[in-house]
Amino acid sequence: MTVALYMDQHVPDPITKGLRRRGVDIITAFEERRHELADADLLDRASELERVLFTQDDDLLAEAAYRQRNGIFFHGVIYGHQQRVSIGDCVEDLELIAKTCEAADVINDVVYLLL
Repeated sequence: MTVALYMDQHVPDPITKGLRRRGVDIITAFEERRHELADADLLDRASELERVLFTQDDDLLAEAAYRQRNGIFFHGVIYGHQQRVSIGDCVEDLELIAKTCEAADVINDVVYLLL
């Protein structure tokens, strides 16, 4: 099974559109009207849907680290820094992850896009 993504509210729309044009399975927090959820709840929602959360929000990194330290399950986080990773690089890297990795490869883990 490939990796399905859940985009948080901080992800620019061109990243989502670019990935969809490439056939990547994506749901966004805005589409679900969940863009105002707290970070922990957003990560829980992505996990409920068995999707890896893509974020550019540093606070979500702290939530993922907390869960790792405390053995709290989450379906995975992919992080790309807003100012250090271009939209094009995000699209390319996320497509590669989505199409070549297994969902189990990122459970309870954080994957960093190149900085």
